[in-house]
Formats: sequence, C-alpha cells, structure tokens
Amino acid sequence: MKIKTTRFGTITIEEEKIISMPFGMLGFPDVKRFVILQHKKDSPFFWYQSVNDPMLAFVIMSPFLFKPDYNVDVENVLMEMSWNEKEKQNNLELYVVVNIPKGAPDKMTANLIGPILINNKIHQAVQMVISDSPYTHKFPLVRENSS
Repeated sequence: MKIKTTRFGTITIEEEKIISMPFGMLGFPDVKRFVILQHKKDSPFFWYQSVNDPMLAFVIMSPFLFKPDYNVDVENVLMEMSWNEKEKQNNLELYVVVNIPKGAPDKMTANLIGPILINNKIHQAVQMVISDSPYTHKFPLVRENSS
C-alpha cells in the first residue's frame, strides 16, 4: 500500500504494519490508522505516521530508554480494549510522544502521562491518559550538566 507523507514523500508500507487506533490520538479522534517508521538506523526515535493524513506524524520513543523505572498500569486498558490477558507477555509495546521544539532540540520533552500502548498481535493501539500520576507531560529528555 502506498501512502503520502509530507516528511518522507510517498512510501510503500505493508498492510499488516498498519496500527488501528479506535479512539485516535488525543486531539485527533478521527485519525485512526498509523504506521511506525524508523527515524534513522540506531536512533531511539520513531515516527508515528498517520496513514490518512500526510501532515500528521508524532515523534515517539520507548520511555524505558530514559526512565527505566517508568511504570503504568495497563490492566484497565486491557479490559477496555478487550485485549486478551495472554497478549500481555510479548505483544504489547509502550511508547511516549516526544515534543522537540523547533530550533531547540535541547528542550525536548516526553509526555509520560499520555503513553501509547500497542498490541502488536492484533495491530491495535490506544493512547492512555494517566491521571493522579507522579509523571508529567513535559518530562525533559536532556538534562543540564550540574557542574
């Protein structure tokens, strides 16, 4: 399948790589189909590109790369999405959306209260909203030197 993107031009993706989001992303409830594209080889960043909107793509990454103790309860999401408990072991991946201000990559932040949970077995995802959390939606990814 060919999709048009503003960042990558027209690309070919396999239909089975498309991730369905029944509820869309926060602020984009009508955008329901995405694909994950690698930013660069060996980069921790990925693009969560809309299949239907060429201009819509989010930078995402694993939160465990910068916050190894990151912990969110996915049990309610598993029930709400009717995802089988057995699917939890190897089929779930968690990503966070990264905001990189134009011209200020040293000010990039990660949204730890709105992670994206992906079920790779059935190619479905949901953006979680974590309330009553010790986390923030603007977790700094670049720490200033304390020297």
